[in-house]
Amino acid sequence: MATSTPLVIGVDSSTQSVKVEARALDTGAVVAIGRAAHPPTTPPVSEQDPVAWWEALCAAMAELGEHRDRVVAIAVAGQQHGMVLVDEAGAVVRPARLWNDTTSAPEATALVEAVGAQRWATLTGSVPVASFTITKLAQMAAHEPDALARAARVMLPHDYLTWRMCDRVVTDRGDASGSGWFDPSADAVVPELLRAAGAGHLIDGVPEVLGPLDVAGTLTDTAAAALGLRAGIDVAAGTGDNMAAALGLGLRPGDSAISLGTSGTVFAVSTTATHDVSGAVAGFADADGGFLPLVCTLNATRVTDTVASWLGRDAAGFADLALSAVDDPGSAILVPYFDGERTPNLPDATGTLVGLTNTTTAPQVALAAVDGVLCGLLDGRDALGALGVGLDGRIFLIGGGSRSAAARQRAADLTHTAVVVPDTDETVATGAAVQAAAAHEHQTSPSTTIATVQQRWQLGAGTTIEPGCDARDRRLAYRDGAQR
Repeated sequence: MATSTPLVIGVDSSTQSVKVEARALDTGAVVAIGRAAHPPTTPPVSEQDPVAWWEALCAAMAELGEHRDRVVAIAVAGQQHGMVLVDEAGAVVRPARLWNDTTSAPEATALVEAVGAQRWATLTGSVPVASFTITKLAQMAAHEPDALARAARVMLPHDYLTWRMCDRVVTDRGDASGSGWFDPSADAVVPELLRAAGAGHLIDGVPEVLGPLDVAGTLTDTAAAALGLRAGIDVAAGTGDNMAAALGLGLRPGDSAISLGTSGTVFAVSTTATHDVSGAVAGFADADGGFLPLVCTLNATRVTDTVASWLGRDAAGFADLALSAVDDPGSAILVPYFDGERTPNLPDATGTLVGLTNTTTAPQVALAAVDGVLCGLLDGRDALGALGVGLDGRIFLIGGGSRSAAARQRAADLTHTAVVVPDTDETVATGAAVQAAAAHEHQTSPSTTIATVQQRWQLGAGTTIEPGCDARDRRLAYRDGAQR
């Protein structure tokens, strides 16, 4: 590759860490990667200092070295739903409450009762639960009114980093659709919902919503010095992590993705909006002008990591242990609501291990943990289909948990369908890089779209995992266990 090849950077700012990828603008080839950790959180109270995200981004960018000289554009994809409040001077009012902070569950219930589940679903495509930003605002109004009154702006995590880079408070319709105050069908803020949350003074303080190919601004001198980049490069609108993952996969209508990270998600691209009054399916927008109906569970890789620690195994050893029980899974069923649960909406729930007998083995418990996490997400996929979302395309398994041999095989077994594991598990950073490239090129070549970049970069390639057995009956057993 010629040393003069322009690069774009995709940023994945997650709950646990920040990852940055420098990719060649023309081919999408990865040139350099950087990482830095975020402060740990301890749900149900889950908070982080947004300044720590910026410091981690600076540290991760430093690992790209001299490649930074060739960067022409950057975009940030971030953990959804988090609440960042800043005052008139731009100072952070309090630590950001994250998506997996469930302490606003009472306020979520009160908001649904006050506005009505049907109206929430009609106005925003979703019925808010404790993870949504608007419930955190309501909690502030009830418990920290003075701090809320000092806030001049409310941002989502990716918005905060974009603001630090280009000094504009903006977002995109994908991440905005998880706030609880945005209508993705009308592409408009809904003031009555902010008033219902006791945050009416922030109606003019929410981020401006940009289109998929819009440039948020250019990198300021101050940000350029901190990140080691050239001032004036393009900063794209950015988006939420799930929306970026869809971009990074080249997801098409009919395809679905199961993501195994700190949380678990299952989502699909749709050309039409969904409005689920039950609240199980969040009717999000995607980052390309369409929609991304999604089901989220709070409990994914942390559950399997915890059970692995109980059994004294590392990740690879735990996967081998679970797979050794496939032919004799026994009756053990694990309902993995270790940190409460978002779907179903049970914020105070705990995990349950049922069906134990004197013959239950450690491999069977390991398999129960893997299957429990996946079965909850597959129930979510069924919920997407029940709303008319097309699911006749490819099934992708992504996220850090997709590295597990057990998760890969059991996803195929439990669906009795081939599953594709992408060649890169950094689909969020990849998607952010796609957005950065498309926004940059669109300015001088208006015919450039997100799809133009996805096709040129040949996204969506991966390893196909075929089912080794038909484990669909295992899903029925999981449902029985979850209902006990």
